Amino acid sequence: MGTIKISSKVESAVWEELRELAKESHQNVSGLLTEAISDYLRRRRVRPVVLDHLADSVSENDELGKLLAR
Repeated sequence: MGTIKISSKVESAVWEELRELAKESHQNVSGLLTEAISDYLRRRRVRPVVLDHLADSVSENDELGKLLAR
């Protein structure tokens, strides 16, 4: 997989913590950032199959939803 160079701003205290973690774990900052971004995307992105199941469930339980709304 190819890499790209990015530029961003972070709080200095956070940057120092990241550098310390990289040093403690014998990794480089770039690797830690890649891992952190990947983890963030995995947590934040809702998989399409989950959305499909949700839509099916809402559709199947439409009457129950109406009763509960009363």
